Amino acid sequence: MTAIIVSPLARIAEMAVRHGACEMISLMAKEHAFHRPAVIKADRHLLLNMNDITFAGTGDLVAPQEAHVRAIIDFATGWDRSAPLLIHCWMGISRSPAAALIAALAIRPEEDDLMLVRRLRTSSPFATPNARLIAIGDDLLGRQGRLIAAVKEIGRGADADGNAPFMLSMAT
Repeated sequence: MTAIIVSPLARIAEMAVRHGACEMISLMAKEHAFHRPAVIKADRHLLLNMNDITFAGTGDLVAPQEAHVRAIIDFATGWDRSAPLLIHCWMGISRSPAAALIAALAIRPEEDDLMLVRRLRTSSPFATPNARLIAIGDDLLGRQGRLIAAVKEIGRGADADGNAPFMLSMAT
């Protein structure tokens, strides 16, 4: 089964080993240093420096940009799907669930946005995908507002402590 594992930073090594991941996307603020798990191939690790904000122009904070989303799309389409793709951010609640939805639609453009987002909600009652990443992804993937509407439909996730990794299965 092809799947995307979404994880908080604190559990990336455990999730990579448990699920046999060898490819990873990291969405982290530039000041957050961390070590790539040894099981993740260095040439298949995408590090995107951004803060978990939904608008630009906030001093030193870096809002998600079109270049970040293009990199997610390019990386996902290069994923060989022989093992799960691990996507993480600091808490595993906002940036990484948004990136997981974007990656899923990049490799399976025929996927129904609402069904995908509902699978995300079923997998994680806590996920609240970053609205800026979702809006940019919707545009770049030509979803014509369907991804934005689907994410709005599931609403904000439940409060979480950032210790709830989950698996987003891909429709077959």
